[in-house]
Amino acid sequence: MTNHWKDNKSSFDDTRSWDSSQPAPDRVGLTWLVAAAIATSLLWQLPIGNYVLYPFSILATWFHEMGHGLAAMLLGGNFRQLQMFPNGSGFAIHSGSLFLGPIGRAFVSAAGPMGPPIAGALFILSSRSRRTARYALLLLGGLLIVSALIWVRSLFGLVAVPLLGIAVLAIALSRYPWLQVFAIQFLGVQACVSTYHQMDYL
Repeated sequence: MTNHWKDNKSSFDDTRSWDSSQPAPDRVGLTWLVAAAIATSLLWQLPIGNYVLYPFSILATWFHEMGHGLAAMLLGGNFRQLQMFPNGSGFAIHSGSLFLGPIGRAFVSAAGPMGPPIAGALFILSSRSRRTARYALLLLGGLLIVSALIWVRSLFGLVAVPLLGIAVLAIALSRYPWLQVFAIQFLGVQACVSTYHQMDYL
């Protein structure tokens, strides 16, 4: 059976004093996290917000559909493909029987809406140090590109997903730790907030 799951000069600049293996200063980390949350909230209230945050909406869709697909794989199903469209919608296709029967199907259904907030929470936790922030960005960028090669099948997705992956990898490979920390925090906030824009899904 095949299923379609349808459906977002400061001390911080002085990198010499920041050991990459040590946690980032709590005060600075909190400042960037609050700034990301405020920026997101303000942008959603502005007419241009949907355009400015469009890449993050596409990323949220990717998290959502990957949540469905990976959950199906976890329960013994086959993740066939992922379709994404310019309006921010998408769906994942999986086939095969799932462990736990109806409970397994319910788990796969729930994994989509839960994908973005879980990813967002992990991103925010990874921002505690420069090293983990960089690793998280490298992992995310790599997964975006790999998913495009393996599962993404829509034309829009085949363009948008790799571009997002390249952008994330570029930040991860930059020489600016403040940018890496802010980026992973902002992505985390965006992923969490996107859940509230999907409330009509349930």
